[in-house]
Amino acid sequence: MPKIIQLSPHIANLIAAGEVVERPASVVKELLENAVDAGASKVTVEIKDGGMTFLRVTDNGCGMESADAKTAFLRHATSKLRTAEDLAAIATMGFRGEALAAIASVSRIDLMTKTAGSITGTSLRLEAGNIVEESEAGCPDGTTIIIRDLFYNTPARMKFMKSDTVEGSRVTAAVQMQALAHPEVAFQLIRDGKNVLSTPGNGGLQAVVYSIYGRDFAQMVKVESRWDQYSLTGYVSKPTDARPSRALQTFFVNNRPVKSKLLVTALEEAYRNRLMVGKFPACVLHLNLPASAVDVNVHPAKTEVKFLSEKAVFDCVHYGVLAALNKAQDRPQMQFRTPSAEEVAVSAPKNPTLPSVVQTAPHKEEPKVSQKADFYRTMTAEEYKTFQTALRDAPQPKKEAAIATAAKIERAANMPLRESVMLPTAKTVTANQSTDQYATLPHIIQKQETLAVPVSSESCHINTGNAPEMEQTSLEMPPEIPWRLVGELYNSYIIVEQGDDSYLIDKHAAHERILFEKLKANQEAITAQSLLTPIPVRLSPAAAGELLSNQEMLTELGFEIDEFGESTVLLRQIPMDLGESEAAETIETLAADLLSGRREKKSSIRDELLHTVACKAAIKAGWKNDEKELLAVAEQVMSRDDLKHCPHGRPICISLSKKQLEKQFKRT
Repeated sequence: MPKIIQLSPHIANLIAAGEVVERPASVVKELLENAVDAGASKVTVEIKDGGMTFLRVTDNGCGMESADAKTAFLRHATSKLRTAEDLAAIATMGFRGEALAAIASVSRIDLMTKTAGSITGTSLRLEAGNIVEESEAGCPDGTTIIIRDLFYNTPARMKFMKSDTVEGSRVTAAVQMQALAHPEVAFQLIRDGKNVLSTPGNGGLQAVVYSIYGRDFAQMVKVESRWDQYSLTGYVSKPTDARPSRALQTFFVNNRPVKSKLLVTALEEAYRNRLMVGKFPACVLHLNLPASAVDVNVHPAKTEVKFLSEKAVFDCVHYGVLAALNKAQDRPQMQFRTPSAEEVAVSAPKNPTLPSVVQTAPHKEEPKVSQKADFYRTMTAEEYKTFQTALRDAPQPKKEAAIATAAKIERAANMPLRESVMLPTAKTVTANQSTDQYATLPHIIQKQETLAVPVSSESCHINTGNAPEMEQTSLEMPPEIPWRLVGELYNSYIIVEQGDDSYLIDKHAAHERILFEKLKANQEAITAQSLLTPIPVRLSPAAAGELLSNQEMLTELGFEIDEFGESTVLLRQIPMDLGESEAAETIETLAADLLSGRREKKSSIRDELLHTVACKAAIKAGWKNDEKELLAVAEQVMSRDDLKHCPHGRPICISLSKKQLEKQFKRT
């Protein structure tokens, strides 16, 4: 058995760094929490190259003495805890005493700090966790820490870093999260020399939401509730402003950003029966509770918590959000504009001398009979004689022709549905013969894999008497199909009977699957269309970074995007089959999938896009469709064994046997 040895402090720090320091955003998070614990009212973050080569955090907090500054970089050194009982009620952001030691072990650090009232401050330089230079320095009150060459001594960790754009976006997300957690602190972020974020620090959460997410998100529903010792404040989106993903759901517990399935469930439960399937609310919610009622010492990243009473937390969030939604007015209001005086003057009659009501003076002349009145007058005796003579001398239809016509009409009405019907065309038309009968023939729209309906007796005029010679293609009757279309239920489900079985077909799911298979079979490049007016799409910083780092792949899918300010991209080109109204939602979904790692391969992303296109182009539940369209969908489902589920996994067809139905009626 190998001999057991104690690891060196350097290796132990590297192991701890692997748990705490994942990327530059992790460093920023830890340093910002230290600044908040130091009582800072203003914090400035500056990064270059995504934070990999240069990262600086400056705060105006309490600062550190020289001895405390050196001790701060030792493992398990902290000013937040004194006794074991303090772990039961942690009220500070940091408490482990591992962050600075872990960061120092994988980077080069410059530290300048000064306490209020001191003449000079302290300057330290560290490499790989060791102090290499120490001196006094003139600096403002507070602390400034500079991180250079992150992971320079751990190339194994370096290879897992993504592009500077992605890492910079994650740093932006970390700063935004702290700004939302502490609206009383003014945060500023400078990225590659450009100011990308600035919050006022006046304590107003709405102002921070406006600074980060824009004006649209600032119009969210305000939440204020109290449940025993628990309080909930913040903002939630209106049901009409739901998002295609949960990327904009942000929760804080005692000003600490957390990830909790319990809070997500409580939030979405409040939106029950208010959202469409696949839509999620956005929120910025602060849950405050006694420090002893929550355990934050669960994970080194400090993003997971445990609650002493999960039911109380659930009720506080659920009923708080529900009350805010019920109170808010979510119905759009009609806006009527009062016309100005100039507009009233323009619309007034040109002749002001005319009265508003014209009174016709009586006169002695007999009123003239209008043409309409003359048309409905009683005909005279001479006119009636002439009409009777013309009616008697008119050619009468032959009895044999009338019988033949009736027989043809009856056969057409009982004819089963066919793939297509070719209407007869006339070779010649005599001069004295009206052509109105041909104008009344319906136009058969030939669509791919679409069935035509038989010609009705009302639209087809057949005359075996003096009719011109007709040319008609032969109708080949297909073999009789073993199923028949019964009808439609709720304008959503097609009813089909086949022997002793009946089937209910979800027309939207079936049509969506049919279109998806057609699009997927076409392996050519997706045709794109350029937009006359680019569409702005606001995303989370991390999601925007993922999209910008995958522009080549998006181009293959028919998208062209440009960066438009922080957390916003411009759609300049979209796939041809995708409508402009669905483009923003589609790009948000793709961004969320890329961020979560669900769609790493181009083929899977292409399939996801085709899913969206097929879903938007398919017929919808609730739409009224004619028999031709329903029959076309039913034929595809009944003739193909591979049409079982839609691209989203929902079943397309369910069956009900005659025996099962008779059992319900107690006939067996």
